[in-house]
Amino acid sequence: MPLNPDRFFSPEPSQRQMARQLYTAVADLPLVCPHGHVEPRLFADPDYRFESPLALIVLPDHYLLRMLHSQGVPLESLGVPTLDGTPYETDPRAAWRRFAAHFHLFRGTPSGLWLAYIFEQLFGIAEKLSAETADVFYDQIAVRLAEPDFQPRRLYVRFQIEVLCTTDAATDSLAQHAAIRDSAWQARLLPTFRPDGVINLDAADWRANLDQLAALTNLHIHNYRTFLQALEARRAFFRSMGAVATDHGAERPYTERLSPEAANFILQRALRGTANAEDARRFTAHMLIESARMSVEDGMVMQLHVGSLRDHNPRLLRRFGRDKGADIPQQAEFTRSLKPLLDAFGDDPRLTLIIFTLDESTYARDLAPLAGHYPSLRLGAPWWFHDSLNGMARYFDQVMETCGIYNTAGFNDDTRAFLSIPARHDLWRRAACNWLAGLVVRGILDDSDAASMAVELAVGLARRTYKL
Repeated sequence: MPLNPDRFFSPEPSQRQMARQLYTAVADLPLVCPHGHVEPRLFADPDYRFESPLALIVLPDHYLLRMLHSQGVPLESLGVPTLDGTPYETDPRAAWRRFAAHFHLFRGTPSGLWLAYIFEQLFGIAEKLSAETADVFYDQIAVRLAEPDFQPRRLYVRFQIEVLCTTDAATDSLAQHAAIRDSAWQARLLPTFRPDGVINLDAADWRANLDQLAALTNLHIHNYRTFLQALEARRAFFRSMGAVATDHGAERPYTERLSPEAANFILQRALRGTANAEDARRFTAHMLIESARMSVEDGMVMQLHVGSLRDHNPRLLRRFGRDKGADIPQQAEFTRSLKPLLDAFGDDPRLTLIIFTLDESTYARDLAPLAGHYPSLRLGAPWWFHDSLNGMARYFDQVMETCGIYNTAGFNDDTRAFLSIPARHDLWRRAACNWLAGLVVRGILDDSDAASMAVELAVGLARRTYKL
């Protein structure tokens, strides 16, 4: 079924007409993608080709995997490789057929809407995916993937991407970014510095990550002072490769200022392998403040993603590894938790701290009032479980009256699924225009202000917030 040109707009005629008018002016603006998880290897090789429809659409998308798992579809039957040596489906067509047979599960969900956009806009397929049409979809997608126009570099141009930022561990060599930079290709792909693997003492393989950090910086990391030196050296390297931002993930936004002696004491315990969960919690809390201090000094935008309890299903983790759809939102509290960091840097214009949360109950209570006061603070777009039409509507309703749009960071797609980027931006632009149209028809905004705000929400806020 062809996409409805008025999708996501209000059924009320005057609001729908205004939303159409606003959307027409922003629909073809370039895509600014300041945060996401698309792998740079897609672009390092100018001749890179996607392996199969399954590898392109299903396997990297934990949104799809979590829904299918919830309905009892074994992940191994979808071609997800196992870590324990048990068999899994190695025929991508067979796995695709199983996916297609369960595609009805995504009716009314963001995943279903994004895929409908991809199938129609990129592959020219307006039918519904089902068990009966599985092979038609597979064959048509496979044919298109073999065409030169479907190489990632060409799709980047076709999507009108202005800039695309990846997310890279502090210990990443950035060799693929170097290959992109050294090629004749003029696109902007920028790394983002993510130090979780070395500042979160309870991170998997923390000691191995620390050893790699030491090797990359030629430093013997034996105390807190050399630990900070290594982090600062890596930040400088990332900046030399074009990075404009850092990214930090935490279960909760707790911050605490430790003395250098106390921080060193905890780090020494970690080096001996005796650090406990409380040590890890306090050290991460302190390092968030230190990361803000480093951002004040080097100008990198700091992003903080809060509220995901990772790998809630231990059986799935053991069998298939991370990022298979078992991450669950949890409660967060920001007003008291962020106070030590904001006491230090909240009024400092050199810091830009962007907060993302999976706990929507904090929007009106904590985050909008904080962002509406502190010059350093900006609110990120609705994230992960909430990057949906209803999630965006709740965000606009709960945040904007208190802090206004100019204390928000605009939109980022935050996706691993490269082909879904245009669909996600299209949804955001339509949702934003529909919200603005509602303000116009209620006499809260006039047409010219709404038009200006639509451009800001589409591209302007992200460009300025991320210094792009």
